[in-house]
Order: sequence, then C-alpha cells, then structure tokens
Amino acid sequence: MIGLLTTIPYLAALFGMLYAGRSSDRLRERRWHAIVPVLLSIPGFLLCALGGHDPVLAMIGLTIATASIITSLPMFWALPSSFLGGAGAAAGIALINSTGNLARFVGPALLGWLQSTTHSLAAGLILVSASLLIAALMILIWVPAKMVNR
Repeated sequence: MIGLLTTIPYLAALFGMLYAGRSSDRLRERRWHAIVPVLLSIPGFLLCALGGHDPVLAMIGLTIATASIITSLPMFWALPSSFLGGAGAAAGIALINSTGNLARFVGPALLGWLQSTTHSLAAGLILVSASLLIAALMILIWVPAKMVNR
C-alpha cells in the first residue's frame, strides 16, 4: 500500500512537468515557469508541516510540494543557458551545481538539528518553505525577463 501511495506525488509531477514544459516552449518563457511551481510548493510544504497529524492532509501537501518542486527543476536548469552564453553559461551552471552540492550537505544536517531541537518536522518544513520563497524572489530579481524569451 505504501508503494502505491508513493506513486501519487510523482505521477502528479509527471503531468506537471509535461504541462509546464509544453507551456514554456509554446510561450517561449522560462522565468515564470520556474517561479510559479516553486511558489506553489510552499503551501504544500506548509500543509505537511501544519497538517502532518492527518494523513490525508499530509499526503495532499506532499503531493503538491513534490509535484511543484519536480516541475520547477527543468525550467530552472534551462534558465542559465537562456540568458548566458558560452563560458558564462558553463560557469553559471557550475556555480548552481556547486551551491546545490553544498546545500545537500548542510540541508540534512540543519533539518536534523531542527528536528532534534524542536522534536517536530514542522520547523524544518517551514525553513524549506522560507528558502523556496527566497529562491523564487532571487529568480525574479536576477533573471532578466526579456532575455529569457529566446
């Protein structure tokens, strides 16, 4: 049963990625197609954090968060090469990759510390939500809108 339940968020992500990819290509726009799914994931994580004692609410939140985050990834990775060229695109992708690797080390340690300190996963999920809001704002501020429309 657990195996079947775990397919729900990823099935939703599959449809989200297909829709966002087609929409992004049709509209020739990447920035908002990366920002909107990131912003949609925030209520999903908050629903997991605040409604975590109700399995149905937690599953709905997990599905929204997972589908949104996975949908945003291809749009996000398309951004550097859409407004940076040549060596700049390679350097931008390398910077993103190295920052992500650092986050893969620090993130679990920080979430583990928050859970052991607060005895709840809610604080970690709220931190993730805040980080996603900052990420969406960074894309909005630093990625030029007009150059992404190539």
